[in-house]
Order: sequence, then C-alpha cells, then structure tokens
Amino acid sequence: MEKKVQALVLAGYGINCDRETAYALELAGAEAHRVHINELVGWAGRPHAHLDQFQILVFDGGFSWGDDHGAGVILATRLGTHLGEEIRRFIREGKLVLGICNGFQAMVNMGLLPGLDGDYASREVGLTWNDCGNFQDRWVHLAVNPDSPCVFTRGMDRMELPVRHGEGKFVAAETVLDALETGSRIVCRYAMPDGSPAGTRFPENPNGSMRDIAGICDSSGRVFGLMPHPEAYNHWTNHPDWTFRKASGTASTSSEGAGIRVFRNAVEYIRSGL
Repeated sequence: MEKKVQALVLAGYGINCDRETAYALELAGAEAHRVHINELVGWAGRPHAHLDQFQILVFDGGFSWGDDHGAGVILATRLGTHLGEEIRRFIREGKLVLGICNGFQAMVNMGLLPGLDGDYASREVGLTWNDCGNFQDRWVHLAVNPDSPCVFTRGMDRMELPVRHGEGKFVAAETVLDALETGSRIVCRYAMPDGSPAGTRFPENPNGSMRDIAGICDSSGRVFGLMPHPEAYNHWTNHPDWTFRKASGTASTSSEGAGIRVFRNAVEYIRSGL
C-alpha cells in the first residue's frame, strides 16, 4: 500500500477554514489532520502532537483570535514563541509550508516569509489594511509566474480564486521588492481577466498590494503564502459563474475546482520523495 502524505492543518481560536483546507488536501491525495494549536503547543508544556509526524504544514485562513491585535499577530506570537525553532527545522528538513490568507499574515509576522538569505525569523514584509478601507469578499484573477521556484504552482500560469480579507495589502521596502523580483519569488499577482497586469487597479487588485503581489515564496519554493483561497475552489460549482458556464456549455470537464491543483502539486512533491 502506498504511504500517504501527512498534512497538518491548524485549527482553533477563530481559524475557520480548517475543514475546507483538510478536504482539499484529501482530494489531492493527502491524509489531512486538523490539529488544534494547543495540541502542538501543549498543556502545561506537554504537547500532544509533533511536527515531525507531518510533511506538509498549513497555516490556513480565518480570523485567528479575531484579528484583535492585527491580522495573524497573536497566532504568529503564539507559534513563534513556542514552536519557532521547530517550524524552522521543519523547513530545513525539506518539508512544505503553506499559508493562506490569515495564515499568510501569520507567516510574514513570524518572518517565515520571504525568507531572504535563508532568514526565517526576521520580518521583512507586511500585510496591512486594504486601500479601499473595507473588507473584500470577491473573486480575483491571478497571473502565476512560470519562473517561480514555487512547488505549489508548478505547471500553472493563471488562476481564479476568491479573496476574503480586510488586511491584504502587501507592502515592503523597494529593496525587498526588488529582491523578490530578482529571485522570481513573486509567485502570483492580481491580474485582469485576460491575465495582463492589474496595475494596482481596484477591484482587480482588491487591496492595493504593491506590484500587484498576491503571493510569494522563499528561495527553495517550499514555503509559500498567498492571500486568495485555493481551498475555496475545490469543486467547479464553487465558482459564481458556474450556472452560466453550465448553460453555455463552457463548464469544466472535471468536477474539481482549479484550487485543488495547488494542493496536488504539494502532495506529489512530497510523495516523490517518500
């Protein structure tokens, strides 16, 4: 029997995309485990789950601790304080880390991304309030960088996914942005429907992200974070135009939504090394 890829999906304290994310990973062929943060951190210093049991770690979306102190701030502080070195060892061992929306926010707060010069502890970028001044819940077009080393987006050039956030604007110093460009670490950008650059235009770029950045990875391509939700496009009927596409004969021939490709790429990468 083929050994299953083991994936850990964080749960608890306002995280609300854990079931969707675990479902997407299962569709992609992994054995997904929803693990409460306390099970990793432990009660009275006694953890009940260990990262070394898994090959994929997902910081999934939601509103951890209600984003009361800023999006992903408390989650980053809690995990960074108790598990920072374990997570960095997890990365050094060649395993995969994915951050989606609130998870991406937590990862940049922890310094896991962008991981410039192999530094997974220093904060170099931020995700802050949307320029429009309010929460955005809409579908966006993404252009995927074919030169990116990102494991999760191999073979992809375009995606359409939903966003749902109030603090999704990607910001960084120009020197950091240039370093991300040079290393092809800007994995996906907000785009027009034809794939051309959004040029920070609203609503195609829903938050005003600098250089239209929607997702970045580290130099290895094994640590990836993005604001849109691939787990929320797990079936073709998740798309808001599915009824029109069905009636017009342009519906997908697959029952899967395009977001599953992100998870399948991750599972296949790990499986090839098992």
